[in-house]
Amino acid sequence: MRGAFVLLGALCLQAVHAQAPAPARGATAAAPAQISRDAQRAYETTRDKLVQIRTLLRNSNTQASVGSGFFVSANGLIITNFHVASQLALEPERYRGVYVPVDGKEAEVELLAFDVRNDLALLRVKAPAAGATPQLAFRGADRPLARGERIYSLGNPLDIGFAVTEGTYNGLVQRSFYPRIFFGGALNPGMSGGPALDDAGQVVGVNVSKRLDGDLLSFLIPAEFAQALLARAATAQPITKPAHAEVARQLGEHQALLTQRFTAAPLTAQKHGGYSVPVPDDALARCWGRGREPDFKAFDLERTDCQIDSHVYAGDFNTGYIRLRYEAYNAPKLGPLRFSAMYSQSFANEYFATRGSRKATPAECSERFVETGGMPMRAVVCMSAYRKLTGLYDVSVLTMSVNQSTRGVQGRMDAQGVSFENGLKLVAHYLAGFKWEAAK
Repeated sequence: MRGAFVLLGALCLQAVHAQAPAPARGATAAAPAQISRDAQRAYETTRDKLVQIRTLLRNSNTQASVGSGFFVSANGLIITNFHVASQLALEPERYRGVYVPVDGKEAEVELLAFDVRNDLALLRVKAPAAGATPQLAFRGADRPLARGERIYSLGNPLDIGFAVTEGTYNGLVQRSFYPRIFFGGALNPGMSGGPALDDAGQVVGVNVSKRLDGDLLSFLIPAEFAQALLARAATAQPITKPAHAEVARQLGEHQALLTQRFTAAPLTAQKHGGYSVPVPDDALARCWGRGREPDFKAFDLERTDCQIDSHVYAGDFNTGYIRLRYEAYNAPKLGPLRFSAMYSQSFANEYFATRGSRKATPAECSERFVETGGMPMRAVVCMSAYRKLTGLYDVSVLTMSVNQSTRGVQGRMDAQGVSFENGLKLVAHYLAGFKWEAAK
């Protein structure tokens, strides 16, 4: 079943990590774009409130990663992304943080709090300059954005220098598990955590990511979540020890909500001959399908791939999502023995992390035959525990029908970052969605 294709357009969530700049290949010089006066005004009025955030190795004082941020209080509080400041949260003994304003004068910052689910962090300048720090104001909730409204995103792309990009508000992203603004403008690595402003210079969102398989498809965290983090943690004590327990707690809240939504939403029955396989509701997940080349006459194969856009950044990997894949086979011309060999080999090709990793323990698997929806099925369930995020597991279930001699369905569900109990609940919910209806 390894042939199932991967969904296009993975979200780019990482900060820019220190490396030598790569030369452009095959690029031709283009005339500089004409920037509007509104964009110029947005930059000029914001430049003293905009900062670059750097994480440095304590021993060598070398730069490990960079992102952007902005001042939100007179006493030096800064909003940025969690994925920009995650090393300060998880390895504070190894990394320290600094901010660099437009004038280039570097100074230290400390991490006060973070919101993993919304990819936000709150920093504070360790030794604020005398006098009040210039700060950006948030747009009020009583003034919702209108579709097509101009937005100005600021940050330091690719550690080249501070910049402003202009785009439009296109509503909220469909099927996003948490609210995200669809920004019709360009974001690049290093701009993560920078502010997105309206025409009045008020913050409407925080830069977070872009699509890799398209142009001008970028995403912002709505400002309300940054305001909530600021209100909750403005007077918090700095984080000085690894915060894996707090990351795990927040991810635990996320997986509980994900499990509840997945099991509460009705699963759609996708038909393949007499087989029905469970597909998530269209409002919850994106599904893509394809079939085998039509001129291949030996057997017919159809594939479906579904994923819930619910992943969150957990330090150095993404977790907290559910993915489902299916393959439906129909091979009357092969005969039972040849079909069985091909069908079993496809099942055996599936990969499980049995060797373990720095992230998780080796997967432990259990195999049995079950009966569901009027048909016998072979099912393998595997679990691996997160090493530092206590109470969270990656869960996989692989299943195949065994009731027909020259046709069948295979399915796989992967749930990342769930509790042991919720992992079993998801597996049971998934397996209960398979059915067989004999041809009339």
